[in-house]
Amino acid sequence: MHETTRRTFLRSSAAAAALAVVPTIGAADRVWLDVETPVGSTLYDVETTVGGEFAVGGSGYVLKRADDGWRIAASGGPTGNGNNLYGSDVTDDGERLWFVGSSGAIGEYDVRTRGLNDHSAPNDVTNNFNDVAVTGEAGDANVYVAGDSGKIYYSFENGETGTWNSVTPGSGSNINGVDFHGPRSGHAVDGNKTVFVTDDGSTWEKVGIADANNNFYGVDSDAPDDLTVVGGGGTVYHWDGAEWVREDTGDASLRDVEMDGETGLAVGGGGVVFRRDAEGWTQEATPSGSNLKAVVDTDGLEVAVGASATVLER
Repeated sequence: MHETTRRTFLRSSAAAAALAVVPTIGAADRVWLDVETPVGSTLYDVETTVGGEFAVGGSGYVLKRADDGWRIAASGGPTGNGNNLYGSDVTDDGERLWFVGSSGAIGEYDVRTRGLNDHSAPNDVTNNFNDVAVTGEAGDANVYVAGDSGKIYYSFENGETGTWNSVTPGSGSNINGVDFHGPRSGHAVDGNKTVFVTDDGSTWEKVGIADANNNFYGVDSDAPDDLTVVGGGGTVYHWDGAEWVREDTGDASLRDVEMDGETGLAVGGGGVVFRRDAEGWTQEATPSGSNLKAVVDTDGLEVAVGASATVLER
């Protein structure tokens, strides 16, 4: 599927680079490290590209992981007004980093040339945007933006002016997360304990979750029958195509999840990191108590980001 193809490509590239300079060590020898950054703003999302890892956050900062540590790749956001950036995603080829944020901010960053295209305020909308999903290659992407007003804004023409449409999947509650596994197939979650599905990128249906007690914040959509959702109260739900299976990790609110089959990572409040294997979820020790907002897992490197410019690496 789409998402598997992209992850395989990015992980293969990162693994090849890592093997050239880093000796192989066992997973048991690896620990989470607190890494310095050049800013003090909260970092809300993190991605892996062909140019390495990038994080986005407050005041419009875009950070890049370089050989000598994290550096500022861009600041001020796509408009230069310093809008906070809350969500990000990468094109299938890893060439473009898309990010969204407050006051309608939408940016498209070329990780090779460092060029930044501004797609902000689609159809003059300046609501806060919480997350973004992109499918397709650089310059020819489908773009899906989760809005705080309960709408999902979408463009099948790389976010060009005049190509945006919008839809309200549910009750109008804020859409907190969106993720796609195919060009126009994916899932979204909102602040009203609801999960939505689409297979055409423009129409959405509710798929759960009945009797949920907590709001949802993070979603990992890997296939129509492979979906993981996390939210308040440490809850994790997995959809296998037939039923929702709930697992509990504790009391901390979970903000993001990244799965690969039965294995995965989830992060949340108080610096918590949970790892899943075939036996279930287990909390790992971390050197920070800062609230974590997002996590990315690339072969050889795992990165979590959060409040006060926190970056944890393993």
